[in-house]
Amino acid sequence: MSFLLAFTMGSMGTTGLPFVADLRSAPWSNIVYASAGGVVFNAANILLTAAIEVAGLAVAFPLGVGLSIVIGVILNYLITTKNDPILLFGGVALLIAAIVFDALAYRAYAGQDAKKTTKTGILLCIISGVGLGLFYPLVAKSISGPAHPGPFTVGVLFMLGMFLSNFVFNWAVMRWPITGQPPVPASMYWQMPGHWHLLGLLLGGGVWGLGTVFNFTASATGIVGPATSFALGDGAVMVSAVWGLLAWNEFRGAEPIVRHRLAWMFLLFFAGLGSIALSPVFSLL
Repeated sequence: MSFLLAFTMGSMGTTGLPFVADLRSAPWSNIVYASAGGVVFNAANILLTAAIEVAGLAVAFPLGVGLSIVIGVILNYLITTKNDPILLFGGVALLIAAIVFDALAYRAYAGQDAKKTTKTGILLCIISGVGLGLFYPLVAKSISGPAHPGPFTVGVLFMLGMFLSNFVFNWAVMRWPITGQPPVPASMYWQMPGHWHLLGLLLGGGVWGLGTVFNFTASATGIVGPATSFALGDGAVMVSAVWGLLAWNEFRGAEPIVRHRLAWMFLLFFAGLGSIALSPVFSLL
């Protein structure tokens, strides 16, 4: 997806260089930042998945994702100071509150089946949260400075960093699972049904790649900036909650307290996204 966008949208228009020329003229430091962003994100994302497996959603989301939002927005704002800080950080606070309400609803619904939090689970949440908060500042650094590459070129470099590092990270956690499960041989990958691979590669990877590159493109514009783009991108956590609620009926038959917490989650979520979205507008007034 990143290559497709780079050779189409990233090579058209009157602003900037076409993808190949842009890649050739990009400073090595910017190339390293973009690729490192993909490596850090990949490691943190795998660790977050492990944290969910060990500690459960009720702990992993507010601790891991909440920590990543705080770290990411602050660092991105320091790198590129844009947008109204009150609306930006106020919206971030609302997003974190929404994640907490989502976790509380999940915990109330899971009841006795909720996973018991361990030191390993907490540690995984913290490490993954720090990693998810650090990857976007690396992307922001790659789209800054003289002769920096465009966002579509950065998207390709970021995805290459993810792709290559996955042969190391994914093999390692399969060989030495950190979730307490038995090791999984690499040959198991090829034993999975073919449509699973197609769904992951074409649908899951394609949709995520499209959204991520567009997110990088928004952060490179003169109005939005990395902090706002990162914060809005982390709103995807709540979008996944919507999928679970509406598509898979995860809270079917839930008690009133669970539905109330879900209602507060959606209210805080949309209020937070609205506040963040308006922060670039008010910064121009």
